[in-house]
Amino acid sequence: LVTEELECDWAKVSTEYPSPGQNYARKRAWGEMSTGGSRGIRISEDYVRRGAAAARIMLLQAAGETWKVPVSELTVSKGIITHAASKRTISYGKIAAAAGKLTPPDPKSITLRNPREWKVAGQPMRRLDTKAKLNGSLVYAADLRFPGMLCAAIKACPVHGGKLVSFDESKIKGMRGVKAAVRVNDGTVAVLADTWWRAKTALEKLPIVWDEGQYARASSATIAASLRAGLVETSGQYAGRTEGDALKAIAGAAKKVEATYSTPFLSHACMEPMGCTVRYTPERAEAWVPTQNGEASHTSLSESSGLPLDKCEIYKMDLGGGFGRRGGQQDYVQQATFIAKQFPGTHIKLLWSREEDQAHDFYRPISMAKMTAGLDDKGELVGMHIRISGQSINAWVNPLAIKDGKDERQMQGLWAQPHDAQWGYTVPNLLTEYAMRNTHVPVGPWRGVNTNQNGVYSECFMDECAKAAGKDPLEFRRALLKNHPKHLAVLNAAAAKFDWNKPLAPGRHKGIAQFMGYASYSAAAAEVSVSPKGEIKVHRMAFALNSGHVVNPDQVAAQIEGSVAFALSAMFYGEVTVENGRMKELNFDTYRLLKLAEMPKVETVLVPTFDFWGGVGEPTICVVGPAVLNAVFAATGKPIRNLPLKNEGYTFT
Repeated sequence: LVTEELECDWAKVSTEYPSPGQNYARKRAWGEMSTGGSRGIRISEDYVRRGAAAARIMLLQAAGETWKVPVSELTVSKGIITHAASKRTISYGKIAAAAGKLTPPDPKSITLRNPREWKVAGQPMRRLDTKAKLNGSLVYAADLRFPGMLCAAIKACPVHGGKLVSFDESKIKGMRGVKAAVRVNDGTVAVLADTWWRAKTALEKLPIVWDEGQYARASSATIAASLRAGLVETSGQYAGRTEGDALKAIAGAAKKVEATYSTPFLSHACMEPMGCTVRYTPERAEAWVPTQNGEASHTSLSESSGLPLDKCEIYKMDLGGGFGRRGGQQDYVQQATFIAKQFPGTHIKLLWSREEDQAHDFYRPISMAKMTAGLDDKGELVGMHIRISGQSINAWVNPLAIKDGKDERQMQGLWAQPHDAQWGYTVPNLLTEYAMRNTHVPVGPWRGVNTNQNGVYSECFMDECAKAAGKDPLEFRRALLKNHPKHLAVLNAAAAKFDWNKPLAPGRHKGIAQFMGYASYSAAAAEVSVSPKGEIKVHRMAFALNSGHVVNPDQVAAQIEGSVAFALSAMFYGEVTVENGRMKELNFDTYRLLKLAEMPKVETVLVPTFDFWGGVGEPTICVVGPAVLNAVFAATGKPIRNLPLKNEGYTFT
């Protein structure tokens, strides 16, 4: 976007992170510095483009003043300003100092280029960081080294909400490289050594006494029972919407369709576990952090160190995976700071083990949904009731957003109002409800958050309704989407890309889904086969996405492909269960991820309408699962209502 408005040479572009400290000192010149919720482009595109356009204007003005010619006689291409009449040229670099002395134009007065006429933006461009990632030269937070640095391994009470009673440091004092064992907070202990492996080895041998607290007997079974109760209770505070009289319409319908679905806790499973490096002195605190939210890291460092924001600085590192885990939740920054305060002047590098990362995540919430619909004698949908029972993210991260016991956030993708996640179907009588059922397990945003679950519930149930009506699932949806043209357009685009009406090879079956999330409209179609032994193979998937504008089509396609890997991992394998209050699946032997050989062919068609800015990183995840599940339903005649598939007798090939 900068290259487009600045008219510089893309081949000479490089990037660097502005720091949150600089952002604070300059009155938030770079905004909130957050990349959560597929908002990175949406929240920055305007000031990024206007800043680049202002710089271009100033550079042209400086050249005009230098040559004593009107700016209207100047042109610029790839960072070279030309005055055609005198055949003079000058590079941006040579005129930059002079331009920097000029008064910038009012950003609001600048007319930005029409996205339909973009020359650089909108074209497929290779990422600038791929080479460094492939050749190993990119330094991640886990790679950092400083003279005299100490490495910290950490362990929190295995039961969420439990407390640290005591530990016996004397048992590890003689171990090689070990410096100390320290209390981090009420529930956490850390061991420091000259290398992380020595710290981790000592931590495993450290005798620790925990008070596991009131949740030590909680289990997946007790949590599931609470959720099931939320599906059937007849009184309570529910977020949702009411249009017409769904219960009456369903009761009087010629045919009734009912299904109950469930989805489990999911871990983020970032390739790089949580961690960062902090150096504290009574005068200044610095942290090197892989973060999705620089301002949140900055605030956490300030609060944990006790120093004001202007005495703190964050140096942003590339993420070894984020997916929402490194956004608002900055527990690893707080922990590293608490440790560093006990060793002033020393760089403290904290790195969680894989087991700690799995045991103390902020998981995707667990939930269930009871779906009920009524069909008339023509197979038309006359009423639908959606009751979702599950854990609230806001109850953990933003309680003030819950009004009168009602949390609208968990109904993501089912909202009535035109916004980030609008429900697209027109149903004469509709009732949606969310019954909050919180647990002791911490939850937070997970790539796609609640659109993932609500997309499965909605779109799998639509196929069940279509079958009960005796209708093709694509045509059934088209009839319900006629008042929502953008939803309908991506559905049609995905069907066309997939060639929906073309017969498939024997043994192959198809499924389709559409949903809206993160202000973008998405749809997917899947081709699968299912063996008599329950072996599922996803052969190919076709996607359509309308994100309003497309800055880099190649990157959008890559995000969609990544969402397929993420969603299929969750659908087939993803599940974190609770036993004796603690999380069970603590490494990749029990929390499996998709293998490269299991990845299907992915085809993408982009259908931007150039009238809004939508997200890209998360929207398509919510249609991967239901498209595949609907294809399995078509193959077997048996709907799948509980995830992951490994618990339903299926394997993935």
